Amino acid sequence: MKYICITGATRGIGAFLTKVFLDEGYTVFAGSIEESEQLLKYKQLYENQLHIVHMDIGSDRSVKEATAYIYSQTKYLDVLINNAGILGDIESTIKTDLDFDEMLTVYNVNSVGPLRVTHALLALLQAGNEKILLNISSEAGSIGNSFRTSWYAYCMSKAALNMQSAMLRDHLQEDDIKVIIMHPGWVQTFMRGKVDSDATYTPKEAAQMIYNTMRRQAAEPFSRNNFIDSEGRQLPW
Repeated sequence: MKYICITGATRGIGAFLTKVFLDEGYTVFAGSIEESEQLLKYKQLYENQLHIVHMDIGSDRSVKEATAYIYSQTKYLDVLINNAGILGDIESTIKTDLDFDEMLTVYNVNSVGPLRVTHALLALLQAGNEKILLNISSEAGSIGNSFRTSWYAYCMSKAALNMQSAMLRDHLQEDDIKVIIMHPGWVQTFMRGKVDSDATYTPKEAAQMIYNTMRRQAAEPFSRNNFIDSEGRQLPW
């Protein structure tokens, strides 16, 4: 049996990643704030393979309760994908009003949230066979490619996630855990409250690309150049 946990699986990339891994024969723990119509449809098709687990990665209590359930169902995880994230205010600049409390919320979800989940599930990942930790980041977190004058919370939170991932990459090498940091591309998701229809990829296309690139990267030797896009191209830190 192959086991994976995917956070942010309610809709968008997370939901389609869930479908990709179900099709590949994995038992999936789909971390989700709600049981969306898409996940419930998958549950009908893959009843024994899919576990819809309520998980708010911004909450210590929620993550502990969710991971307690996962530990009750399996003794290992092959793959952990930290996909959950929120966008926050993308309009305000240093010359306008800034909502610092909202920034802290975004940081708690996008930066601390993945660490919260990885910490909670690390023992299962250490016991797994494939040992892959994939953090879904963004080109917005690249300091080398920075060009925006707004999006403070999102850009800063993703840069922090990149640093976290780099630290985990080096520390978890001793456990043979491969850490991958991936920008999924510009995807038609609901991050801005409505479908970003002008984006390059559909969530289904993005999910398949993420899966394919993850597979290729997992087969590569250890590298410190592990911040990549969904086509495997290296991004500047």
